[in-house]
Amino acid sequence: MASACHPSLKPHRRRNPLTGEWVLVSPHRTKRPWQGQAEGASSATQRYDKDCYLCPGNRRANGADNPDYSSVYVFDNDFSALHSETDPNDSSQEATLDPLFTQESENGCCRVICYSPDHAKSLARLSDDERVHVVKCWQTQMGELSESYTWVQ
Repeated sequence: MASACHPSLKPHRRRNPLTGEWVLVSPHRTKRPWQGQAEGASSATQRYDKDCYLCPGNRRANGADNPDYSSVYVFDNDFSALHSETDPNDSSQEATLDPLFTQESENGCCRVICYSPDHAKSLARLSDDERVHVVKCWQTQMGELSESYTWVQ
């Protein structure tokens, strides 16, 4: 799937020729939907939003429906910074950039963890039991992702 799209839309890393550091580039993330900036008491106290793609039972940006979850919910990010199917041997990206820039394919997995179906609850506002569920979820995700990746954030 990833090899079918234009090389400039694939996640990759570029080497900064001045510092020698590598920078992750994820140009495809500009296609993410934007629901606008929402601040203030109304968004902080709202428990359910029929238009929110993270709420239980609602449709996500990729067209999948969220289950009617009542606790911690995890799913692969619909607009992930990295793709697991990126071909590390794909050299088509190198042909699109100036020779001054060195770039390499990069793959990975990005997941979203919804701590609670209730938007009014931040991590600090969860009960102790709810926070335990979140920490156990982090541990599970770390274990799963560590089987495929050497570095998990």
